[in-house]
Amino acid sequence: MTSQDIGILGVAHAIQLAVAPVFLLTGVGALLSVLTSRLSRIIDRSRALDTQLAGRPPDSEAVIGAELRTLARRARLISQAIAACTLAALLVCAVIAMLFVGAFGRFDASVPVALLFVATMVALFVGLLAFLREIFIAIRSLHIETSK
Repeated sequence: MTSQDIGILGVAHAIQLAVAPVFLLTGVGALLSVLTSRLSRIIDRSRALDTQLAGRPPDSEAVIGAELRTLARRARLISQAIAACTLAALLVCAVIAMLFVGAFGRFDASVPVALLFVATMVALFVGLLAFLREIFIAIRSLHIETSK
């Protein structure tokens, strides 16, 4: 086997190792898309309520104000979820980079990769928890009138 063959095998092995983190990165990207969409809807609803607030009677101002406070809390939670999931995506990129550096630098990257992966899972966990809290607040603030 030539040194070129060994190099190609090293690249192939590094790519094989990086495939799973790339799929994780795709999933986190899809989650970020959902989160940013929710944040956009919250912002749109807040702006609509803000324009309705002017010229309203005091009793409806209290209701709109309460909804605006709820929307602000939801936006804060979604922002935290976006930040944590973005951190998770960056950590996945670091895992992939470390896999390649370890493959070509000829050193044992298993400990840094493991630590980065655990940090990724923690960041993703935090992001999903913030997302779940936002969903609970959204459901709690939902008012559906049913006709019987």
